[in-house]
Amino acid sequence: MAITDDLRKSLSDPKPLYFAAGTADLAFRQAKKVPGLVEQLRAEAPARIEAVRNTDPKAVQERAAARAKEAQETLQGRVNEFLGTLDVDLKKLGESAQDLALRGVGVAAEYAVRVRETYEKVAEQGEQAVRTWRGEAAEEIEDLAIAVEGKPEPVEVTEEPKPAAKKAPTPRKNGATAKKTPPPAM
Repeated sequence: MAITDDLRKSLSDPKPLYFAAGTADLAFRQAKKVPGLVEQLRAEAPARIEAVRNTDPKAVQERAAARAKEAQETLQGRVNEFLGTLDVDLKKLGESAQDLALRGVGVAAEYAVRVRETYEKVAEQGEQAVRTWRGEAAEEIEDLAIAVEGKPEPVEVTEEPKPAAKKAPTPRKNGATAKKTPPPAM
């Protein structure tokens, strides 16, 4: 039964659908920005192309070689420095490994919390988007109904409801009125 309950709970939870709707809504918002970026690239492209055409290939090659040599020297110096200061003490190395593992677990837990929070936010945004979509659809249907049927006129009620008439007690044969007696207590 636990598996059935878990499946029922998983299939009845709307949050994944809201998450999908929120993702679609975010993608739609980002897609709206694309035409502006394309226009910006069109405006900047001629200047960038001209700058590339005017650069001297030899100067670019010399700068790249200088940067590569500088990066190689820096890297080699740091590696040598690291190897020179590497502590061979196994106990200290073990403690460092354990510390790194604990930090890794902490970072993983932190990322799991962030992922969950982001999932919740996107699902909430998706729920709002679905509500908006439903509201817009309802408004469109209402507008369509008004266009087809015309605007409904309010109906006024002119009759006032009549109060219920009280029944007179029924007379008995001997002329006394009938009274209800409570049932005997047990």
